[in-house]
Amino acid sequence: MTGSPTTAAVPPGARTDRRALLSWALWDWGSAAFNAVVTTFVFSTYLASRAFVDPALVAAEDGSAGAAAAVERALAHNAAVVSAALTVAGVVVALVAPAVGRLADTSGHRRRSVLIATIGVALSIACMVFVAPSQPFLVLGAALIGIGTVAYEIACVGYNAMLGQVAPGPRTGRASALGWAAGYFGGIVLLVVLLVLCIQDFGVPGAAGLLQLPATVATGQWDVRVAIGIAAVWLVVSSVPLFLVVPEAPADPSRRGTLWAAYADLGRDVAALWRERRNVLAFLVASAVFRDGVGAVFTFGGIIAAQVFGFTASGVILFAIAANVVAGVSTALSGRFDDRFGSRAVIVVSLVGLVVCGSAVLAAGSAQSAFWVLGLLLSVFVGPVQASSRAWLVKLATPGREGELFGLYATTGRAATFIAPALFGVAVSIGGSTRYGILGIVVVLVVGLVLMAFVRTDARARP
Repeated sequence: MTGSPTTAAVPPGARTDRRALLSWALWDWGSAAFNAVVTTFVFSTYLASRAFVDPALVAAEDGSAGAAAAVERALAHNAAVVSAALTVAGVVVALVAPAVGRLADTSGHRRRSVLIATIGVALSIACMVFVAPSQPFLVLGAALIGIGTVAYEIACVGYNAMLGQVAPGPRTGRASALGWAAGYFGGIVLLVVLLVLCIQDFGVPGAAGLLQLPATVATGQWDVRVAIGIAAVWLVVSSVPLFLVVPEAPADPSRRGTLWAAYADLGRDVAALWRERRNVLAFLVASAVFRDGVGAVFTFGGIIAAQVFGFTASGVILFAIAANVVAGVSTALSGRFDDRFGSRAVIVVSLVGLVVCGSAVLAAGSAQSAFWVLGLLLSVFVGPVQASSRAWLVKLATPGREGELFGLYATTGRAATFIAPALFGVAVSIGGSTRYGILGIVVVLVVGLVLMAFVRTDARARP
């Protein structure tokens, strides 16, 4: 990772294999099954809902202030259980991801590592179908989210490292943006499909979607559970082209391939980065902070929309679809700016846009139209930050050793995932309103922007 790049890995004038690039991007398209459905808009919301609260408390909620308070405490407990599962998952990823990336690089089994992890993600999603709306199933559902998160993050290590295989250096920014855009558009299509087939009642009492699924807690929340099953199939089908078309990375026989050797070598590489390429470490730290803030924009956006601006559940999903459209288009376009002006410029401009728009949301009134405008403006900048971060890391990495650097990328990112949620909660507690939670997110983004000021354009970054 710290040695001189092998220029032969990206021959001058090399052409992008469009078939391989499309197959690679389809994995991002399919990953919406986990990002949009499981962790953001459907399953995690399902676990934190009244479906997992004692039915007696829910029934008494309208008639007793004490019962209403008990329901709120129960809902907070549900959210805490999910948060704890994600915290444990983050620790596991931080410990495992770097070694997995290095072993995949060493053995030439980068694609195989993505395949195994993708199977883990798909199985965890499929098992969520069996999570019935009852308190004893809450821990099972949270555990499945945690397991799926670990598998997904490990899959992303190898998947991100494969970017250099499907697009030469001069086209890395555009290719990375294509993948991120595919993920957003995949989320749009999947959410629409699930809304039409499983969730929208179309005015038919007691039914959900064109499939006429029973939607009440009493009948098992089959609208949500069938939607989850469809998401699992979506991920599997969309992932197949990657494993059939994109070639495996070449092995590096000069390096040891045991797990303990991977950790030992990783420690030496981090020390070497500190001595020789501190700029790379500076970027890893800065990106960990601002990626946490960017992730919080989507994670808490639905909560702010519902509690501050009065969006209904269907209104939140419709906004999510619109936000994904805007984010997908802006991300696709940002690839050209990345290749022309550089990844760092795109990252900095996008962070400035996020800070300005986030501050405007804090200052806005309660009109839904204001949130629609400002929320969609925020969506313009979310994708470009993520896509250009991935593209720049590929340019900084030594060819053939991208996996270990993306393992560190995952580790630093996971190590910072507590910052935005913590500041969100502190701001809400001090301000006395969910609206002030956006201030905590803005602070994280500002810190990330300040840290980027100390990251210079690396001379080893391939143009």
